[in-house]
Amino acid sequence: MKRIAIIGASSGLGYGVAEQMAQMGWTVGIAARRQEPLEQLRRQYPDNIVAHQTIDVTQSDAPAKLNVLIEEMGGVDTVFLVSGVGKQNPALEIANDITTAQTNVVGFIHIVNAAYDYFRREGKSGHIAVVSSIAGTKGLGIAASYSATKRFQNTYIDAVEQLSRMQGVDIKFTDVRPGFVATPLLNSDKKFPMLMTTDYAVRRIVKAVVKQKRIAVIDWRWRLLVGLWRLIPAWMWKRLPVKNG
Repeated sequence: MKRIAIIGASSGLGYGVAEQMAQMGWTVGIAARRQEPLEQLRRQYPDNIVAHQTIDVTQSDAPAKLNVLIEEMGGVDTVFLVSGVGKQNPALEIANDITTAQTNVVGFIHIVNAAYDYFRREGKSGHIAVVSSIAGTKGLGIAASYSATKRFQNTYIDAVEQLSRMQGVDIKFTDVRPGFVATPLLNSDKKFPMLMTTDYAVRRIVKAVVKQKRIAVIDWRWRLLVGLWRLIPAWMWKRLPVKNG
């Protein structure tokens, strides 16, 4: 039976992925800052959700707590990091940008490095999957810190993948890059183009994780848009008023 630890499982995509993995028969360990949603998930799927931990990825004890979760599970095959924050910040409020960087950069490093160290230490093949975003494709003026931290995540996974080959550590990597998904992360007062429901996105994310797809842009419409974005030269991009309603 496959075993997966999901960090950021208290709501949105993480909660949905934990549910679907449990329904598929996987052994699932879950973690997040909020305890009650984790308890609710375990009560709902007592045969498959076997452990949970309260983890704040920004805190220095996050790696140790991830290791406790893995130990309680009896080991893992996949570590899946879903935790992330971000919102539009056209005023460039410093507190907002720092909070975003703490979670999406510091927290990201805590979990990815801890997962890498676990598989290296155990000498077993493994899988590290993360949720980043299509926002990492280009710098979005209305969400500078969010898009920059997501680009960081894309590059960090590329670099750690190269490191795993250099060190002979057998790890597969999956970088899930969704477009707009109707989760609590979005401001519901605004209109977002090509908005996906959580259930719709979760099904595609789970498929990408199970197949260990290296990069998964969710969904096909966003793959087309991302492809077009990459073709836009820098001099033109900076003149585009990229925003939602």
